[in-house]
Amino acid sequence: MSKKDIDWSNLTFAYQPTDYRYISNYKNGEWDEGTLSQDPNIVLNECAGVLQYSQSVFEGLKAYTTVDGRTVTFRPDLNAQRMFDSAKRLEIPPFPVDRFVEAVREVVKANEDWVPPYGTGATLYLRPYVFGSSPVIGVAPAEEYQFRIICTPVGPYFKGGVKPITIRVSDYDRAAPHGTGNIKAGLNYAMSLHPIMEAHRQGFSENIYLDPATRTKVEETGGANVLFVTKDGKLVTPKSDSILPSVTRRSLLYVAEHYLGMETEEREVLFEEVPDFVECGLCGTAAVISPIGCINDHGKEIKFPSGMEEIGPVMKKLRETLTGIQMGTIEPPEGWIYEIK
Repeated sequence: MSKKDIDWSNLTFAYQPTDYRYISNYKNGEWDEGTLSQDPNIVLNECAGVLQYSQSVFEGLKAYTTVDGRTVTFRPDLNAQRMFDSAKRLEIPPFPVDRFVEAVREVVKANEDWVPPYGTGATLYLRPYVFGSSPVIGVAPAEEYQFRIICTPVGPYFKGGVKPITIRVSDYDRAAPHGTGNIKAGLNYAMSLHPIMEAHRQGFSENIYLDPATRTKVEETGGANVLFVTKDGKLVTPKSDSILPSVTRRSLLYVAEHYLGMETEEREVLFEEVPDFVECGLCGTAAVISPIGCINDHGKEIKFPSGMEEIGPVMKKLRETLTGIQMGTIEPPEGWIYEIK
């Protein structure tokens, strides 16, 4: 297939419709066989479950062109399982894991000329999601659902290189104890919109949230997990039942241990020990790693030794290694790269 006539190197991280999207409907107790569609629009009843009670979960992953010209995705089976688990928590009939991965293959293959060429810094971003589509007026799960995968070519999350950001400690709670913080539900992100806009208005890039029960432990940010590096080179990530199980974080922990020979640790991280770390960063699908240079705690600044000028050496090596695996310049662990054929 010939690539679209697009200025790939100047793409922003924004939506534009592609030729096809994947759609499957749940009705009468089962998912239909699914299909590809050229129609980007959704027609819903005014009382649809997603509109009344926010019954929706989603995922995010990317398709890439590797250095040797293959089209691949990165660990889609983990996204499939996380969506399966998220759906169960919201009483949504889970879309089968194997069908999720196959749907990813179908929609990427159908849109292969939208997958940016290697070396442009751009990727094809995929957004699988499922929502309650049938009318609901009493508080109850919908009876019918729709699963879709849309995709859009996007530029790198950081224009002009990866630069450290300043974030603030939020007075809001990201999730309730025993709530929905560990699933990728749209409602979690809706509640984060006001805090993030408030942070932006105050000159900060993001919020860091503490645990809602004691407000003494680091949880995560509005849309990413947190990484820390100790003085002796250990990679530490906060552990909590209300943290989203990030595919990127899980992959980085493996890379740190098995590729870079680092010691890793997933544990509760008290906020009072944050000043003792030498590097800090956010991790997620869109940015891979975003370095944090400073955390503002109600006017008191915690500045990391890695500074505000460039990404710290450990975070840089982690990021380069993982993106190298994704782009085919570094040999991947078995099962991490799913080739689109």
